[in-house]
Amino acid sequence: SEDEKRKLLTTEEYYEYDEETPYLFLSVDLPPPPLFRDETKESIIPQVPLFQILTKFDGQTAREYKTYKENFLKRYEITKLPPYLIMCFRRFTKNTFYLEKNPTIVNFPIKNVDLRDLLPPDVVTAAAAENTSSVYDLISNVVHDGEPGKGTYRVHVLHKGTGTWYEMQDLHVIDVLPQMITLSESYVQIWERRDFEKLVNNST
Repeated sequence: SEDEKRKLLTTEEYYEYDEETPYLFLSVDLPPPPLFRDETKESIIPQVPLFQILTKFDGQTAREYKTYKENFLKRYEITKLPPYLIMCFRRFTKNTFYLEKNPTIVNFPIKNVDLRDLLPPDVVTAAAAENTSSVYDLISNVVHDGEPGKGTYRVHVLHKGTGTWYEMQDLHVIDVLPQMITLSESYVQIWERRDFEKLVNNST
């Protein structure tokens, strides 16, 4: 009952507390890949929308964490909108025997990712008062191809002057269509806040 819940929340075992932690990047969890294959016996490559996995940071969704001594729930909430937002998708997990890679494809738009729905009301109000945008555009995308531990990396970078996307791997550079970027196994992404470049230009 609600009365019992309130009483439990006052005990040490169930006590809730807030902790503010600076972050360099957002660690984004991917759903576990399916263990079954399709009709042709081929492995199914799962896909997930970006906004679905970003609900981890909406301040409402609780995640369970376990240690050898206890279990606890965490809820994450973004309290500030940085000029650049780095997302790292957790593709690699290490168990007792080997390193595993999650091949899930993240479906994301290249532009106009609005984080407003993830933000607490006071942050939305403060951002509106300061004319701070909650919209981000992708400027870089790091991809891991192949097996964990011995795969290769390539990076997609936006040339902002021309709006052209380039793919770089070692010394090889080619231009690439934006829609091809969304089909890759993204590992790290860098997003720029929509109004940040304008603020920099105004300050200079």
